[in-house]
Amino acid sequence: MRSKPLSYRTNRDDCCFSSSDQCLVNCKRKSWKIHKTMIIPNIMTTLMVMISAMLFQISFTAEAFQMAPTLLPRAGKIWNKSRNDHESTGIHSKRHPIISHSRSFEKCIRQSKNLIKDGTESDDHFILRQTSDVSSTTAEDRTTNTSTSSTAPSLEIERRRNLAIISHPDSGKTTMTEKLLLYGGAIQQAGAVRQKAEQRSTASDFMEMEKERGISISSTVMNFDYNGLRVNILDTPGHQDFSEDTYRALAAADNAVMLLDAAKGLEPQTRKLFEVCRLRNLPLFTFVNKMDRPALSPYDIMDQIEEEFGLETHPIFWPIGDGERFKGILDRTTDIVHLYQKPLKRGAKAEVIEVHLHEEDKLQSLINDEELYNKLIEDSEILKELINPFDMNRVMEANQSPLFFGSAMTNFGVQLFLDKFCEIGTKPLGREASVTSEQQLKKKNSESENDPASQAFIGPEHQDFTGFVFKTQANLDPKHRDRLAYVRIVSGKFEKGMKVGHSRSKANKKYNLAQAQALFGNDRESVQVAYPGDVIGINNPGNFAIGDTLFTGTQKVAFPGIPSFSPEKFAYIRNPNPSSYKSFQKGIDQLLAEGAVQALRQRNDDGGGPLILAAVGQLQFEVVQARLKNEYNVESTLEPIGFTLARWADGGWEAIDAADADGKLFGTMIVQDRWKRPVLLFRNDWKASDLDSDVKVLQLKPWSKPPSIES
Repeated sequence: MRSKPLSYRTNRDDCCFSSSDQCLVNCKRKSWKIHKTMIIPNIMTTLMVMISAMLFQISFTAEAFQMAPTLLPRAGKIWNKSRNDHESTGIHSKRHPIISHSRSFEKCIRQSKNLIKDGTESDDHFILRQTSDVSSTTAEDRTTNTSTSSTAPSLEIERRRNLAIISHPDSGKTTMTEKLLLYGGAIQQAGAVRQKAEQRSTASDFMEMEKERGISISSTVMNFDYNGLRVNILDTPGHQDFSEDTYRALAAADNAVMLLDAAKGLEPQTRKLFEVCRLRNLPLFTFVNKMDRPALSPYDIMDQIEEEFGLETHPIFWPIGDGERFKGILDRTTDIVHLYQKPLKRGAKAEVIEVHLHEEDKLQSLINDEELYNKLIEDSEILKELINPFDMNRVMEANQSPLFFGSAMTNFGVQLFLDKFCEIGTKPLGREASVTSEQQLKKKNSESENDPASQAFIGPEHQDFTGFVFKTQANLDPKHRDRLAYVRIVSGKFEKGMKVGHSRSKANKKYNLAQAQALFGNDRESVQVAYPGDVIGINNPGNFAIGDTLFTGTQKVAFPGIPSFSPEKFAYIRNPNPSSYKSFQKGIDQLLAEGAVQALRQRNDDGGGPLILAAVGQLQFEVVQARLKNEYNVESTLEPIGFTLARWADGGWEAIDAADADGKLFGTMIVQDRWKRPVLLFRNDWKASDLDSDVKVLQLKPWSKPPSIES
């Protein structure tokens, strides 16, 4: 109910408040006339408490308001008696101590005792005691909240598994991913890269160009629950032009599955990706695919891997035949033979008959091929005698690889592989990181240079939340022009709405993660909590770049960055239609932030000159043009440049100018990257190597990382 409006009076003597400059209500010109019938002690006291809290920074939390029914009546009693005494004595020119804003609230109440004739001192002490209790409780709560850890429950850590699938193009990587999703219960029918009319498209290849060409262009993340475990799959591009995206996905993986074509064995791209896995010491699982086609001998494949990679293999599964005679597999850990029958419906689960190896008569009749049966028995005995035992410690050290056989297209061996992976695959692993203490952060820059960050291992059981960005993606939902950063959680518990620090921002800069999504291809759903090993998508306002670290706690944590590969293709990109300049520029900016390609410009070009795109392969240029057309509805033209190599000059522009003045940069092109750092373009590797050895001050590097954020 709204009260009557207050009326003005110019007579100060009729105002119960003081005309002093220390009075809370300024009565120098006008004073409020407050009718006696409108004075409600509890309301006035509540206003008094709130105003005092704002002026003297007394923290009143929910506990304070819970005390209000007890606190306010006593304070109101003091207020009424004090005011009545003032009115009865006619003292209006003196300062009213209860609302004097030049003193603390405690002193005001203490002074009011001198004006209360009939009031008791216990009331006054009660108010002071309750106010003190509220303040101390609030301070204690603040301390508790800031020190609350985000440690992830060990049970949630133990039930996480993630893997990245790598292979040469056309080895069946995307099909394998689809079948894992099928048996994991994430989809009801598996799609195929080479579609027929009755087949659905794949969940992992959702971009238009991926559907048209039947290749994976961008790495995708999918997850599902299986047998009480949470499985995260990172499907990576197989084409060499997108090796950079695959490298980023591997940075987020704890296990890698190397998929081989049974008829071809090791292929060039497989060799390159294996080296990346070895650099990161990832446990490697080998799956020989396409056993339903004529294939190499399993022994030949094992010899290839050991000779070229120096990696010992231990067969977990052993195939029975190949091509049209492919009958099934032997699980050597249980001596159970799994015989398959092709599903009646394409994309559905295969029917399986399980027979123990020692049930000779039954097994021989089901195989119905005497040659295959005899070979199975012989191979089983040979493997027991010659193959070293399975050692998970050696797998973790990347010295041994579990070997599996099957056919993703016909669903042979896929579910068994999923079961074995969940059984022996490693749980989320920690990461080495540089850690800067709170004391170091408080020091000035000049002092902190002499006190560098220390190296520490951040395990999944670490008490604070940490994670790193390994991928950014624009336009997962083209209607909303969204931008997401893919974050791999390393430690702690993610909670929606938590505030995190950023490795490239200032120490006191915090970002509120108000929205987070669980990713499944281009589909998303909101998540409230996530744990180590999970991959979540967070809204990217443009501050998060690939390789950035997000963290909570008082220490600043930075995981090793993910560098950009040295580009080998360069071309000017132009917009032939000036009327669509804004859309063109927006599309280019978002694709560059995503890391689809890199951007270079002429020195001192602030954006008005031609833009140079730099990529690892030609197909990346085509992807950029296709996405500009499909997602931003703009045309573009490319003009190739005759350079094949880029090197970043960490020596800075002064070193560039000095080398240029000496004639050392003849035949090179001097450009700048998006952060205006010097980059040199070369026509061949010989020139780059010669300049690097001749002019050390340039400090040429084949890769780059985003710089620190200044503000």
